[in-house]
Amino acid sequence: MRATTARARRSRVDAVDRELIQHLQDDGRMSYAALAKAVGLSEAAVRQRVQRLLEGGVMQVVAVTDPMTVNLMRQTMIGIRVDGDTRQVAARLAEVPEVDYVVLCAGSFDVLCELTCADDEQLLELLNSQIRSIPGVRSTETFLYLELVKQTYAWGGGPVERIAAEQ
Repeated sequence: MRATTARARRSRVDAVDRELIQHLQDDGRMSYAALAKAVGLSEAAVRQRVQRLLEGGVMQVVAVTDPMTVNLMRQTMIGIRVDGDTRQVAARLAEVPEVDYVVLCAGSFDVLCELTCADDEQLLELLNSQIRSIPGVRSTETFLYLELVKQTYAWGGGPVERIAAEQ
């Protein structure tokens, strides 16, 4: 993951790239032809730019599901306090299939991870057998999601008009 992040930092993203990102955030299935028309480039140029953005780790095009529609009824954020190297704990957490998100942070927790699972029984099993058993995990605090009010993946995109104004 760190290599992808480092690659993304080195990638140059211009106004056209941002506009492509915005269109793909609005509709990840948008064709190269439609993207080309929207940004005023040839289809080949758009294909090359999108490929560069994908290969550079700047963006991913993925399907996002509503967990409840696929019988994953429990979503949580877990704050973790660590003794020792937080990167080692984060790497182990990233290996757990039910963990969707891992971040090293500052503040009352050293690591935050988000996970999605079927129910409280599976959550308890994950906490006890996979998360709390990782060497270096000192303590955890679990935040149960009651209702998802907003979820967005619009980093680096945003309204095309705003991006143009920032140039």
